[in-house]
Amino acid sequence: MSSLDGGVQGRVVIDFRVMSMFTPQRSDHTSTPSESTPHALRSSRKAAPYRRLALPIIIAVTAIGLAHVLDRSAWTSVRDPQVYERDLGRLLRSMGYLPTWLIVAIGCWTHDRPARGWGWRGGLVILAPLTGGAVAEGLKLAVRRLRPDAQTFGYVFRPFADHPFSTGGLGMPSSHTLVAFAGATALARVFPRAWWLWYFLATGCAITRVMANAHFLSDTVAAAALGWFVGELLSRWMLAHRENLSDIRDPSTSVRSRA
Repeated sequence: MSSLDGGVQGRVVIDFRVMSMFTPQRSDHTSTPSESTPHALRSSRKAAPYRRLALPIIIAVTAIGLAHVLDRSAWTSVRDPQVYERDLGRLLRSMGYLPTWLIVAIGCWTHDRPARGWGWRGGLVILAPLTGGAVAEGLKLAVRRLRPDAQTFGYVFRPFADHPFSTGGLGMPSSHTLVAFAGATALARVFPRAWWLWYFLATGCAITRVMANAHFLSDTVAAAALGWFVGELLSRWMLAHRENLSDIRDPSTSVRSRA
């Protein structure tokens, strides 16, 4: 009888040790799920907005390359020197005019001011075109490709020794188009249901620049792609920054997450 009890006891001890190998051990330094999960979610949300940009980059590079192939055809057939003498042409061109976006931003600020965190929409609407314009001017100084000639098609580049800090006469990328698409992308985030309208107006601005022979088609396509990236990255950064500020200003969020 004693030998039987000893055998059973030995098997129980062995089984307990085997089970303990597969049982997660809790340490004093290990945080509970209620403490670690919100932090992990916040960290993943910070990193997630800047992921999944590979496909847009591939599309942008392909579109810019195709636009260079079509530059001669566009220079020959898509011309209307009188485009800015009509009201529609002037309206579309104004999408690349920075004061236009300042007016839109003031409208957003005036509308949102009573609400908490009222400044972010107007700030995004003016920050995106402003940054887009700065990017366009900087790239013009770096690329130094002149605007198209009215009589002869061809790419002409200004030497760096010739007016190194002047963008007059330089066309790559189109400043109007880059400003328009950066602002349109910001508006598509602020008023997403009307996204098609903002991009329609920005595309119209780009088309008028080609029609007026102020830019090659590739100037405007490159500017549209860059404007989208400027507006998109600034939108993601500002929305993530807004979430962080709301977490700091509202301590009840962290209290609820630990509950």
